[in-house]
Amino acid sequence: MNREEFIKSVRELGIDLDEDKINKLDRFYHLLIEWNNKINLTTIVKEEDVYLKHFYDSLTLFKEVDLTKDLYLCDVGTGAGFPGIVLKIVFPQLKMTLIDSLQKRITYLNEIIKELDLHDIEAIHSRMEDYSKTNEEKFDIITARAVANVKVLSEICVRALKVNGRLVFMKANIDDEFDNLDNMIKELNLSKVKINKFLLPVENSNRALVSFTKLAKTKDKYPRNIDKIKKNAL
Repeated sequence: MNREEFIKSVRELGIDLDEDKINKLDRFYHLLIEWNNKINLTTIVKEEDVYLKHFYDSLTLFKEVDLTKDLYLCDVGTGAGFPGIVLKIVFPQLKMTLIDSLQKRITYLNEIIKELDLHDIEAIHSRMEDYSKTNEEKFDIITARAVANVKVLSEICVRALKVNGRLVFMKANIDDEFDNLDNMIKELNLSKVKINKFLLPVENSNRALVSFTKLAKTKDKYPRNIDKIKKNAL
């Protein structure tokens, strides 16, 4: 997907990009490649692939969330900044927190934020299961792209989500993730799961947005020890 195809496909999502946003995305791409030579951020490096598999893919969150609103969004396990940095460039009014467990990626993200002159965005070195415990009911939207299974993500994120806020997880393969969700939904005070399936353009690979709404305050015992969470998710 070249830049022209990217702009056209993004417009089909309902998003119009002005010249400043396109230039920032282009600058982001070049900074990503520059930093990828220093630290391992992504195996996807060709410009056409980055525009499709990272930039466009990040913006598909718009299929499920009206990102033109003034929302406080958290990107869990943001890695190289997907979807968080892309969303902040395209929807600059969003308030954004990026969470990652590796300090070297936080150093990179802070440099990206500085170079692109992004505001109301912070990169935090933490694990979400720890961050949630001291940041209760903080975010309108919590998202994660290709990080962990739905049950683990829901438990480590839900405490930091506002009541009536939404968890929206960006997935490729979801076939084995939805067995016995009823108990988790009840325990975490979540709505029934909503799944929005679609195909990525050009290569027609499977994608899905998996979302829940938080219906009531989270019980104090959540999130639990991460090993216990993972064991119970199996």
